[in-house]
Amino acid sequence: MSIHGFEPAADIFHERRALVLDALGDAAIVLAAAADACRRGADPSPYRPDSEFFYLTGFTEPGSVLILRGFTESKRSVLFTRSRDATAELWGGKRLGPEAAREQLGVDAGHPLDELGQELGILLKGASHVFFRLGSDPWVDRLVRGALAHARARGARMGAGPRGVIDPGEILDEMRLRKDAGEVELLRNAAALTIAGHRALAGELRPGVGEWELQASLEAVFRRHGGATPAYPSIVASGANACVLHYAENRRRAQAGELVLVDAAAELGHYCADVTRTYPVDGRFTADQRAVYEIVDEARAAAIAAAAPGVPVGSVHRAACDVLASGLASLGVVARSGGKPEESAALRRFFPHQTSHWLGLDTHDVGDYAADATSRPLEEGMVFTVEPGLYFHEDAEGSAARFAGIGIRIEDDVLVTASGVENLTSALPTEAGAVEALVGGR
Repeated sequence: MSIHGFEPAADIFHERRALVLDALGDAAIVLAAAADACRRGADPSPYRPDSEFFYLTGFTEPGSVLILRGFTESKRSVLFTRSRDATAELWGGKRLGPEAAREQLGVDAGHPLDELGQELGILLKGASHVFFRLGSDPWVDRLVRGALAHARARGARMGAGPRGVIDPGEILDEMRLRKDAGEVELLRNAAALTIAGHRALAGELRPGVGEWELQASLEAVFRRHGGATPAYPSIVASGANACVLHYAENRRRAQAGELVLVDAAAELGHYCADVTRTYPVDGRFTADQRAVYEIVDEARAAAIAAAAPGVPVGSVHRAACDVLASGLASLGVVARSGGKPEESAALRRFFPHQTSHWLGLDTHDVGDYAADATSRPLEEGMVFTVEPGLYFHEDAEGSAARFAGIGIRIEDDVLVTASGVENLTSALPTEAGAVEALVGGR
């Protein structure tokens, strides 16, 4: 198996910055890359740049700050980065330095990071307002607030300077929502690596195996083939743990006759997959498990079939809910209803979450799902998840009691194309018999 990250050309970041500059008008945008984080004392945690900063630069050094100025014809793109420092580089690795970073990234100007405090107010002086996410970086936050306070004091006499802050998502969210060809390739690679990890985990399933052991087999594949980290904390939930939607302890041993819900995916080249499968521990679904499983898989298939360019994203959720509600009624768990299943409190007892979310640089990627209370239509280049599920808690009563402890979710990653959709994770089977075949070859 060979999976490797696709490296976007520098031109794509220049093109994205040009689009932002056009959208800024007479405003400016300030994006911080995120500072180094420490887990305990001076021990560093794995670093990941801020997604918005990375989207416009492709640069991954901690602490960097990008400023784009739409109101001027000179120094429209300015990057602040850490200076070269032999001692610091001995401990933390080589730094590019401001001038080399300017040349490599193709920005108009590069400055040492420690000059940001004295330069920021000057660079923002002609802006009508600033796009900046307050709270994203405490140090940069203070500098931006200071520049605004100074501009406010000066503006009363001079009539110049930024007078307000707007979230960068106003410009960047819509750009990031529609993936270009390079981003789609990165998402394909992340999906392929995720599928390989799931296959390795399925082959390790057996009664008595630890959830943590399964997690290790999955994440070892991610690391072996270039994934820096999982896209999010891996969920390996056996038995009734599968009914805890964000279960992450992964400390229990799976038992014979149980299911294991695995919601885990790779991040590759900073782009995230998001995949869930539910496996029988000993290679065979019981009759009740299979009955619930097949309802969820039918809901997954119906939701994907409902998706197409121009179709409201809410219709994907509705298609899944229709199948889940009918399936629960066929099991005798809920009564058949003539209303809208997605609004049914009875269904929400067993399916409490949405069917989809956007996917990209972040697992729950940016972008609105509705405008003026109307579900937005899907468009070519959007990537989203389809993840219906049914969860019967251990204390389930009445007609649901026979399914107590069963939790099932099945999740695929879906790309909207010009003529329909493409399931990026279809190579990992969902049909019950094929899933049984994956488990230890039994």
